[in-house]
Amino acid sequence: MESLWSLLAQIALDEYGDIVERAILVRAPSGRIRKLRLALWDGSFIDVWISGQGNYSFHWERRHLNGSLYRHDNAPHARWRHIPTFPKHFHNGQEDQAESSFIPAVPEEALRYVLDWVRRKMRDMARGLRK
Repeated sequence: MESLWSLLAQIALDEYGDIVERAILVRAPSGRIRKLRLALWDGSFIDVWISGQGNYSFHWERRHLNGSLYRHDNAPHARWRHIPTFPKHFHNGQEDQAESSFIPAVPEEALRYVLDWVRRKMRDMARGLRK
């Protein structure tokens, strides 16, 4: 699992250096890696959590900037059972807003999917500020 975390960090830094400033492997007191934190140029961050059992969360935290958050995860909350891709779902801007998620199952592909989307969203946000 450690090699996967290192690979994900390297992908983020090598392929998304225009938006990712740092990749931090967050460890538990035992030394086990708990998550990957990607610090972005605008002061926001993405936390990537993947379990050995296939559970995951790709969480873009922006509440301290503009009150928003975005997260792809597969926690099987009954509240989202109506979503066609359940248990996969996407929190689009708020914790209490969820819709279908089409994130790939392979972690490397999932990270690229999320970072491609974040890159586009950041560009759209920057354009909106310039208007």
